[in-house]
Amino acid sequence: MGLIKDSNADTAGINRLGMFRAYYLGAVVCISGFLFGYDSGIIGGVLTLKPFERDYRYTAKQATHVSSLAVSLQNLGAFVACLIILPITHRYGRKWAIATCALIFCVGAAIETGNTHSKGAFYVGRVIAGLGLGGTTVVVPMFSAEMSPKQVRGQIGSFYQLMYTLGIFTSYWVNWGVARDISSSKTSQWQVPVSLQILWAGLLGLGMFTLKESTRWLTAVGRHEEAWESLKWVRADDGPATQVEMEEIRRGVEMEAHAGEGFRLSEMVQGSNLRRTVTASSVFIAQQATGATAFAYYAPQYFKLLVGNKGNSDLLLTAIFGAIKFAACLIFVIFVADNVGRRNILTAGALFMSACQISAGAVLATHPAPGNSEVTQSGIATIALIYMFVIAYNFSWGPLPWPYVSEIFPTRTREAGIAVGVASQWLFNFVFSLTTPYMIANMGWGTFLLWGLFDLCIAGFAWFALAETQGRSIEEITNLDSNTAGKPMLHEEDSDAVNGGLPEVKG
Repeated sequence: MGLIKDSNADTAGINRLGMFRAYYLGAVVCISGFLFGYDSGIIGGVLTLKPFERDYRYTAKQATHVSSLAVSLQNLGAFVACLIILPITHRYGRKWAIATCALIFCVGAAIETGNTHSKGAFYVGRVIAGLGLGGTTVVVPMFSAEMSPKQVRGQIGSFYQLMYTLGIFTSYWVNWGVARDISSSKTSQWQVPVSLQILWAGLLGLGMFTLKESTRWLTAVGRHEEAWESLKWVRADDGPATQVEMEEIRRGVEMEAHAGEGFRLSEMVQGSNLRRTVTASSVFIAQQATGATAFAYYAPQYFKLLVGNKGNSDLLLTAIFGAIKFAACLIFVIFVADNVGRRNILTAGALFMSACQISAGAVLATHPAPGNSEVTQSGIATIALIYMFVIAYNFSWGPLPWPYVSEIFPTRTREAGIAVGVASQWLFNFVFSLTTPYMIANMGWGTFLLWGLFDLCIAGFAWFALAETQGRSIEEITNLDSNTAGKPMLHEEDSDAVNGGLPEVKG
């Protein structure tokens, strides 16, 4: 692999062992993305299984209400976690915060797995699991951005979405498998897919013991020797280039601490921080407004809308959907993540998704699903459009919001900024997951039209409101304007205020 040169820096590149460790770190922490995806994909299918309906004593007429609560309450728990995780990660670090969240998720998943015959108990388990899941979605992008080399930061940051799609892929095929191979009268038909969540969360928690703590966090709390050991480990190097990087991190942290000691949350809505905060929230709201996450939760219900009821065809089409989703994200991470500007691909992706959703709605409006008969040509067309939609999503709004939001904040406000952004993601995840079952039941093809119009608005937002961050260090991005591509985030006359009066540090 050799050395990877960075045109934006004078330092040497990344050696093979350093590259391996960076990828390994990204893979371990992004097991949380797999967990997120697996949970997102598993719940929609589980709610359609007859043993689950029998064990939790609800009728087909109540299914929309149960589905809405079972999915959205976990998202509500995740939203709450985003608001309380900051003091934990600030005091105890990124590594232990992630491990603790994994443990909390295991407790919630265990409650879900037990056949309590109580919808209330199942809902409580969902909320507890949501607390663990939501906490990781704040800390993992933060940890990944702080430890990844800038040359591959976008690629490693995109691991989260890649693992998310792998989790969805796995969950869809597990659902399809248990629906075919486990008796429809057995409780294990739904317990098997639900209990596997404990395995994935356990792997995440144990994996954190193999990693070093964040170099930037250790520097910020004054543990400089440990910070140096952490950077040496993840770069697999203690040469001049790593020493220069360590010095840049120290100076950056010192400048940000000098700029205003005693951080207050109100700072997030003051000066240039307000622009970054609004951008972070807007990016994650836009991600949810594409309709892709809602489709991941309720894919079987969506495919029933497209092709009608025919055996387990909805679960099979959902499983194929998951495979395409994962393959698209894998291609993006390997070949595209750090080779194409963030702003351009986010704009193009939203436009393409809009075209697919509006077209699918138009076809379904003029050629409704024929019930239990064979899939028609119009049904095949709508399925193809949805598959193209998910490819576009996983080349744009699926993977990129996570690294993008973690890139736009300086160290001083990164914790709070990511928390606010991800909290917005979970809040609107809750809103859309709560309302989508009712949208499918009452709007039919209009659901696709609504998502398509949202995507059109998102394209305009990406083009006119987002700055380009590709290929820049976190320190460089601090000086970018978040509402125009490539212009200074802070005017030159403001730079002394940001640096706290310290001289500018040259990279």
